[in-house]
Amino acid sequence: MADEDDHKRTIKYGESALNYIKKNVLPAYPRSYELWYTYSAGYNQGLNRAVNDSIKQNGHISTDEMLTLYGRFLSPTRLGDPLDEVGAKVSKEVEELVDTLKLSADATSDYGSALEQVGEKIKSVTDAEKLQIYVTHLVKSTQNAVSSNRKLESQLLESKKHIENLQSSLEAIRYESLTDELTTLNNRKHFENSIERVIDQSLESGRGFALIITDIDHFKNFNDTYGHQTGDQVLRLVALAVKQNVKSQDIACRYGGEEFAIILPNTNLEEAQKIGEAIRLAVMSKELVKRSTGENLGRVTISVGVATFQDKESAQTIVSRADKAMYAAKNAGRNLVRTETDLEEDASEQNVA
Repeated sequence: MADEDDHKRTIKYGESALNYIKKNVLPAYPRSYELWYTYSAGYNQGLNRAVNDSIKQNGHISTDEMLTLYGRFLSPTRLGDPLDEVGAKVSKEVEELVDTLKLSADATSDYGSALEQVGEKIKSVTDAEKLQIYVTHLVKSTQNAVSSNRKLESQLLESKKHIENLQSSLEAIRYESLTDELTTLNNRKHFENSIERVIDQSLESGRGFALIITDIDHFKNFNDTYGHQTGDQVLRLVALAVKQNVKSQDIACRYGGEEFAIILPNTNLEEAQKIGEAIRLAVMSKELVKRSTGENLGRVTISVGVATFQDKESAQTIVSRADKAMYAAKNAGRNLVRTETDLEEDASEQNVA
């Protein structure tokens, strides 16, 4: 049933994408389809905003605009240029620092040699005038060494500041690559990385974890009836309910268009079910109001599925089980929490029947 629902939902996104391509008289490149599919599904808030602004200004999207937007929001290499730029700056900073250190090492070596030479000469000097010359030379060498060290200190402080700024840039790029812009939750990529890591930790420690998957009930109706902006408001509402009911160790992600996934380390099924129920009630308790008109649009509900890690299973199998539990909640009437135990009970009842 889950596969059937996914089929229906994704076919609708695909049909919508083709309609946008036809409406704007665009070439049906794979990139065109990807852009309009993503737009239809509402996965990328930045893309949707840019497309809407362009349509508002020009009435349509040209091929050049579409390709520009693809490069900006969807191209697999879109993060490559900023990374390359930061990498080049780091390399330059390191090269300059190495050059400075080399000059400082040379200056220190020269000073050491000067001290050694003067030291040897002073031993045999009896003439006060000559002694004065050697001392003057030693003072000058010392002043040069002090000046060199001060320059080095200044350069090191400057390099430290530059590297901290570059580190901030890298953190910003990393945040962008792992965060869903609309909800500010972690994105699908972060989920996939995290669940593999949590599985490894569970196998190592012997402590399991739980997985919650939620889906917004009748989400497409909100988008079709009230528009994407209201749909975005619904997504933010659910994301807020998720944030308010998870702990700092938990990993909350926007898993798909209207799906959210939460990894709960060191959490059993009963505890995870309570968290799923708390999120469901938090979502249902909020009334949705259309910002542009103040119209009350009623309440949003979600269906929730819960599963726990079973020894040595893959990420795919626990995700599949949580997903099936979520669809069991939908099939039972929506706005419910169902767990992997409910799936087992349903299977037993069917076998008895």
